[in-house]
Amino acid sequence: MIVSIGRFTLARIRGLGDYSIFVALSLAGAFSARRLAGRVARAINEQGPRCLPVILIVGLFTGLVLGLQGYHVLSRFGSEGLLGALVSLSLVREMAPVLAALMLVGQAGSALAAELGIQRNSEQIAALETMGVSSYGYLVSPRLLSCLVVFPMQTALFVAVGLWGGSLSGSLLLGVDSGVYWSSVERAVESKDVRECLLKALVFGLLTISICAYQGFHAHRVRGATGARAVSAATTKAVVYSSIVVLAADYVITSFLI
Repeated sequence: MIVSIGRFTLARIRGLGDYSIFVALSLAGAFSARRLAGRVARAINEQGPRCLPVILIVGLFTGLVLGLQGYHVLSRFGSEGLLGALVSLSLVREMAPVLAALMLVGQAGSALAAELGIQRNSEQIAALETMGVSSYGYLVSPRLLSCLVVFPMQTALFVAVGLWGGSLSGSLLLGVDSGVYWSSVERAVESKDVRECLLKALVFGLLTISICAYQGFHAHRVRGATGARAVSAATTKAVVYSSIVVLAADYVITSFLI
Protein backbone atom coordinates (compact mmCIF):
# COMPACT_ATOMS: atom_id res chain seq x y z
CA MET A 1 0.00 0.00 0.00
CA ILE A 2 2.86 2.35 0.85
CA VAL A 3 4.39 1.61 -2.55
CA SER A 4 1.09 2.44 -4.26
CA ILE A 5 0.76 5.71 -2.36
CA GLY A 6 4.34 6.58 -3.26
CA ARG A 7 3.78 5.87 -6.95
CA PHE A 8 0.55 7.89 -6.93
CA THR A 9 2.29 10.83 -5.23
CA LEU A 10 5.22 10.75 -7.65
CA ALA A 11 2.84 10.59 -10.62
CA ARG A 12 0.92 13.64 -9.34
CA ILE A 13 4.17 15.58 -8.77
CA ARG A 14 5.41 14.63 -12.25
CA GLY A 15 2.08 15.70 -13.74
CA LEU A 16 2.22 19.05 -11.92
CA GLY A 17 5.74 19.59 -13.23
CA ASP A 18 4.68 18.78 -16.80
CA TYR A 19 1.74 21.17 -16.49
CA SER A 20 3.97 23.97 -15.16
CA ILE A 21 6.41 23.52 -18.07
CA PHE A 22 3.48 23.48 -20.51
CA VAL A 23 2.12 26.79 -19.16
CA ALA A 24 5.59 28.39 -19.18
CA LEU A 25 6.24 27.32 -22.80
CA SER A 26 2.78 28.54 -23.85
CA LEU A 27 3.26 31.96 -22.26
CA ALA A 28 6.76 32.23 -23.70
CA GLY A 29 5.39 31.23 -27.11
CA ALA A 30 3.31 34.41 -27.18
CA PHE A 31 6.46 36.49 -27.63
CA SER A 32 7.69 34.59 -30.67
CA ALA A 33 4.38 33.76 -32.37
CA ARG A 34 3.58 35.45 -35.69
CA ARG A 35 0.21 37.10 -36.38
CA LEU A 36 -0.70 36.58 -32.74
CA ALA A 37 -3.26 39.41 -32.66
CA GLY A 38 -5.39 37.77 -35.35
CA ARG A 39 -5.41 34.40 -33.64
CA VAL A 40 -6.21 36.02 -30.26
CA ALA A 41 -9.17 37.83 -31.87
CA ARG A 42 -10.33 34.52 -33.39
CA ALA A 43 -10.04 32.80 -29.98
CA ILE A 44 -12.03 35.60 -28.32
CA ASN A 45 -14.72 35.16 -30.95
CA GLU A 46 -14.77 31.40 -30.31
CA GLN A 47 -14.95 31.67 -26.52
CA GLY A 48 -17.14 34.75 -26.14
CA PRO A 49 -20.21 34.44 -28.39
CA ARG A 50 -20.25 30.66 -28.01
CA CYS A 51 -20.73 30.94 -24.24
CA LEU A 52 -22.84 34.10 -24.13
CA PRO A 53 -26.31 32.43 -24.15
CA VAL A 54 -25.53 30.08 -21.27
CA ILE A 55 -23.96 32.94 -19.26
CA LEU A 56 -27.07 35.08 -19.70
CA ILE A 57 -29.49 32.25 -18.87
CA VAL A 58 -27.60 31.02 -15.79
CA GLY A 59 -27.02 34.61 -14.61
CA LEU A 60 -30.72 35.43 -14.91
CA PHE A 61 -31.90 32.38 -12.98
CA THR A 62 -29.20 32.84 -10.33
CA GLY A 63 -30.44 36.38 -9.74
CA LEU A 64 -34.06 35.22 -9.66
CA VAL A 65 -33.30 32.54 -7.05
CA LEU A 66 -31.17 34.90 -4.96
CA GLY A 67 -33.95 37.47 -5.00
CA LEU A 68 -36.55 34.90 -4.00
CA GLN A 69 -34.53 33.27 -1.23
CA GLY A 70 -33.13 36.58 -0.01
CA TYR A 71 -36.56 38.16 0.26
CA HIS A 72 -37.96 35.35 2.40
CA VAL A 73 -34.91 35.37 4.71
CA LEU A 74 -34.81 39.16 5.09
CA SER A 75 -38.58 39.47 5.56
CA ARG A 76 -38.27 37.50 8.81
CA PHE A 77 -36.30 40.41 10.23
CA GLY A 78 -38.22 43.17 8.48
CA SER A 79 -35.18 43.99 6.31
CA GLU A 80 -36.56 43.59 2.79
CA GLY A 81 -34.87 46.86 1.88
CA LEU A 82 -31.51 45.11 2.04
CA LEU A 83 -32.44 42.70 -0.73
CA GLY A 84 -30.35 44.58 -3.30
CA ALA A 85 -27.29 44.46 -1.04
CA LEU A 86 -27.68 40.73 -0.48
CA VAL A 87 -28.09 39.92 -4.18
CA SER A 88 -25.30 42.21 -5.35
CA LEU A 89 -22.69 41.14 -2.79
CA SER A 90 -23.50 37.46 -3.31
CA LEU A 91 -23.05 37.85 -7.05
CA VAL A 92 -20.01 40.11 -7.11
CA ARG A 93 -17.98 38.48 -4.36
CA GLU A 94 -18.64 34.79 -5.03
CA MET A 95 -21.30 33.48 -7.34
CA ALA A 96 -20.65 35.36 -10.58
CA PRO A 97 -16.92 34.57 -10.97
CA VAL A 98 -17.35 30.94 -9.89
CA LEU A 99 -20.50 30.12 -11.87
CA ALA A 100 -19.35 32.01 -14.97
CA ALA A 101 -16.03 30.13 -14.88
CA LEU A 102 -17.80 26.78 -14.53
CA MET A 103 -20.08 27.60 -17.47
CA LEU A 104 -17.10 28.65 -19.59
CA VAL A 105 -15.26 25.45 -18.67
CA GLY A 106 -18.25 23.34 -19.63
CA GLN A 107 -18.57 24.95 -23.05
CA ALA A 108 -15.39 26.69 -24.23
CA GLY A 109 -12.95 24.61 -22.16
CA SER A 110 -14.33 21.26 -23.20
CA ALA A 111 -14.42 22.36 -26.86
CA LEU A 112 -10.77 23.46 -26.61
CA ALA A 113 -9.67 20.16 -25.05
CA ALA A 114 -11.51 18.17 -27.72
CA GLU A 115 -10.11 20.30 -30.56
CA LEU A 116 -6.51 19.97 -29.39
CA GLY A 117 -7.01 16.27 -28.70
CA ILE A 118 -8.23 15.68 -32.25
CA GLN A 119 -5.33 17.71 -33.63
CA ARG A 120 -2.93 15.61 -31.58
CA ASN A 121 -4.46 12.30 -32.70
CA SER A 122 -4.53 13.35 -36.35
CA GLU A 123 -0.85 14.38 -36.02
CA GLN A 124 -1.54 18.01 -36.96
CA ILE A 125 0.47 19.14 -33.92
CA ALA A 126 3.36 16.91 -34.93
CA ALA A 127 3.17 18.36 -38.45
CA LEU A 128 3.41 21.92 -37.07
CA GLU A 129 6.50 21.01 -35.06
CA THR A 130 8.03 19.27 -38.08
CA MET A 131 7.64 22.50 -40.07
CA GLY A 132 9.42 24.42 -37.30
CA VAL A 133 6.27 26.16 -36.03
CA SER A 134 5.91 26.39 -32.24
CA SER A 135 2.74 24.46 -31.43
CA TYR A 136 2.60 26.22 -28.06
CA GLY A 137 2.73 29.69 -29.58
CA TYR A 138 0.43 28.81 -32.48
CA LEU A 139 -2.26 26.80 -30.68
CA VAL A 140 -2.16 27.54 -26.94
CA SER A 141 -0.86 31.10 -26.46
CA PRO A 142 -3.81 32.78 -28.27
CA ARG A 143 -6.29 30.85 -26.10
CA LEU A 144 -4.50 31.85 -22.89
CA LEU A 145 -4.43 35.52 -23.89
CA SER A 146 -8.05 35.52 -25.06
CA CYS A 147 -9.28 34.18 -21.70
CA LEU A 148 -7.89 37.33 -20.04
CA VAL A 149 -10.50 39.27 -21.99
CA VAL A 150 -13.37 36.78 -22.17
CA PHE A 151 -13.60 35.68 -18.53
CA PRO A 152 -13.82 39.20 -16.97
CA MET A 153 -16.31 40.32 -19.64
CA GLN A 154 -18.53 37.26 -19.21
CA THR A 155 -18.35 37.60 -15.42
CA ALA A 156 -19.40 41.26 -15.64
CA LEU A 157 -22.33 40.27 -17.86
CA PHE A 158 -23.26 37.55 -15.38
CA VAL A 159 -23.36 40.15 -12.57
CA ALA A 160 -25.45 42.59 -14.62
CA VAL A 161 -28.01 39.98 -15.65
CA GLY A 162 -28.07 38.51 -12.13
CA LEU A 163 -28.82 41.91 -10.61
CA TRP A 164 -31.63 42.38 -13.10
CA GLY A 165 -32.97 38.91 -12.20
CA GLY A 166 -32.87 39.82 -8.51
CA SER A 167 -34.76 43.01 -9.29
CA LEU A 168 -37.38 41.07 -11.23
CA SER A 169 -37.82 38.61 -8.40
CA GLY A 170 -37.86 41.17 -5.60
CA SER A 171 -39.56 44.18 -7.16
CA LEU A 172 -41.87 42.74 -9.81
CA LEU A 173 -42.95 39.53 -8.10
CA LEU A 174 -42.58 40.21 -4.36
CA GLY A 175 -43.33 43.90 -4.06
CA VAL A 176 -39.98 45.40 -3.00
CA ASP A 177 -39.71 48.98 -4.20
CA SER A 178 -37.47 49.13 -7.28
CA GLY A 179 -35.75 52.35 -6.15
CA VAL A 180 -34.99 50.85 -2.75
CA TYR A 181 -33.53 47.74 -4.42
CA TRP A 182 -31.18 49.61 -6.75
CA SER A 183 -30.11 52.16 -4.14
CA SER A 184 -29.27 49.25 -1.83
CA VAL A 185 -27.14 47.76 -4.63
CA GLU A 186 -25.33 51.07 -5.12
CA ARG A 187 -24.57 51.45 -1.41
CA ALA A 188 -23.43 47.84 -0.92
CA VAL A 189 -20.96 47.30 -3.76
CA GLU A 190 -17.57 48.93 -3.27
CA SER A 191 -14.69 49.23 -5.69
CA LYS A 192 -12.69 46.55 -3.86
CA ASP A 193 -15.54 44.09 -4.42
CA VAL A 194 -15.35 44.74 -8.16
CA ARG A 195 -11.55 44.34 -8.15
CA GLU A 196 -11.85 41.07 -6.25
CA CYS A 197 -14.45 39.83 -8.72
CA LEU A 198 -12.30 40.67 -11.75
CA LEU A 199 -9.18 39.21 -10.13
CA LYS A 200 -10.98 35.92 -9.57
CA ALA A 201 -12.21 35.93 -13.17
CA LEU A 202 -8.66 36.42 -14.47
CA VAL A 203 -7.18 33.69 -12.26
CA PHE A 204 -9.99 31.25 -13.06
CA GLY A 205 -9.59 31.97 -16.77
CA LEU A 206 -5.86 31.28 -16.81
CA LEU A 207 -6.18 28.15 -14.68
CA THR A 208 -9.10 26.57 -16.51
CA ILE A 209 -8.04 27.31 -20.08
CA SER A 210 -4.47 26.15 -19.40
CA ILE A 211 -5.75 22.91 -17.81
CA CYS A 212 -8.13 22.24 -20.70
CA ALA A 213 -5.39 23.00 -23.25
CA TYR A 214 -2.93 20.77 -21.38
CA GLN A 215 -5.32 17.83 -21.32
CA GLY A 216 -6.16 18.15 -25.01
CA PHE A 217 -2.54 18.74 -26.01
CA HIS A 218 -1.49 15.53 -24.25
CA ALA A 219 -4.50 13.39 -25.18
CA HIS A 220 -2.12 10.81 -26.65
CA ARG A 221 -0.77 10.14 -23.15
CA VAL A 222 -4.11 8.88 -21.78
CA ARG A 223 -3.52 5.39 -20.43
CA GLY A 224 -5.53 2.52 -21.89
CA ALA A 225 -7.23 4.66 -24.54
CA THR A 226 -6.46 5.68 -28.09
CA GLY A 227 -8.18 7.64 -30.85
CA ALA A 228 -11.65 9.01 -30.08
CA ARG A 229 -11.70 7.31 -26.68
CA ALA A 230 -8.52 9.16 -25.66
CA VAL A 231 -10.01 12.49 -26.77
CA SER A 232 -13.17 11.78 -24.80
CA ALA A 233 -11.15 10.88 -21.69
CA ALA A 234 -8.98 13.98 -22.02
CA THR A 235 -12.06 16.21 -22.38
CA THR A 236 -13.68 14.68 -19.31
CA LYS A 237 -10.52 15.12 -17.25
CA ALA A 238 -10.22 18.72 -18.44
CA VAL A 239 -13.73 19.61 -17.24
CA VAL A 240 -13.43 17.75 -13.92
CA TYR A 241 -9.97 19.08 -13.01
CA SER A 242 -10.86 22.63 -14.06
CA SER A 243 -14.06 22.63 -11.99
CA ILE A 244 -12.24 21.40 -8.90
CA VAL A 245 -9.44 23.93 -9.37
CA VAL A 246 -11.94 26.80 -9.72
CA LEU A 247 -13.53 25.96 -6.36
CA ALA A 248 -10.16 25.46 -4.64
CA ALA A 249 -8.74 28.68 -6.09
CA ASP A 250 -11.87 30.55 -4.99
CA TYR A 251 -11.29 29.46 -1.42
CA VAL A 252 -7.61 30.43 -1.50
CA ILE A 253 -8.20 33.85 -3.06
CA THR A 254 -11.07 34.62 -0.71
CA SER A 255 -8.93 33.63 2.28
CA PHE A 256 -6.29 36.16 1.26
CA LEU A 257 -8.66 38.98 0.34
CA ILE A 258 -11.33 38.73 3.01
